[in-house]
Amino acid sequence: MTPEEILTGLYEQTLVGNGPEVLSLTNQALEMGMEPGTLLFDALIPSLEEVGARFERGDFFVPEMLIAGRAMAGAMERLRPLLADTGVETVGKFVMGTVQGDVHDIGKNLVNIMLEGAGFEVIDLGVQVKPEKFVAAIEEHQPDIVGFSAFLTTTMPMFKANLNALEKAGLRDQVIVMVGGAPVTQEYADAVGADGYAADASATVKKAKDLLAGKRALVGAGS
Repeated sequence: MTPEEILTGLYEQTLVGNGPEVLSLTNQALEMGMEPGTLLFDALIPSLEEVGARFERGDFFVPEMLIAGRAMAGAMERLRPLLADTGVETVGKFVMGTVQGDVHDIGKNLVNIMLEGAGFEVIDLGVQVKPEKFVAAIEEHQPDIVGFSAFLTTTMPMFKANLNALEKAGLRDQVIVMVGGAPVTQEYADAVGADGYAADASATVKKAKDLLAGKRALVGAGS
């Protein structure tokens, strides 16, 4: 196969969520000496962006997004250490976790895959994440964005508890705070004082990029 055929194959097989074929093409590409960054930016990311676009149009639904996301995740496992070695520039750093009292992680994991696909470095803290764990992770990793995920109306108040913990630690102004999850709304996000809200994984990527661009423009203007 030519490099062009491999890139086309990667794009198409990620789109339909054929994980084994995506991994096989990734390995073939690396054996041919293709750059990991080329596979990521010329095939995998455009494919996942197309998945997001189809989801927004109503042509794809959550299962298709999950399947495509998983196919890409397999390739990312292989590429991640190589990308780190080649120093491919990440878009930004994102700390993510499901809040204390909540064990739901399918939505969070899908968002993580989409964010990684879009070029973010993602630090996933898992589920049942206490406010102090978010604080410690922000201090350790210095992310651009932190994401709180909640699937239950009963755990949504943890958003506010987490924000209070960031305030107390003097970290609130250092990081963009995004919230999301099935019961969450824009109104609720505004009420607790979050910087951003997104209704689904595709929208999260778009919103994260917009918020980050806005923050960097402000920093640039202030320096």
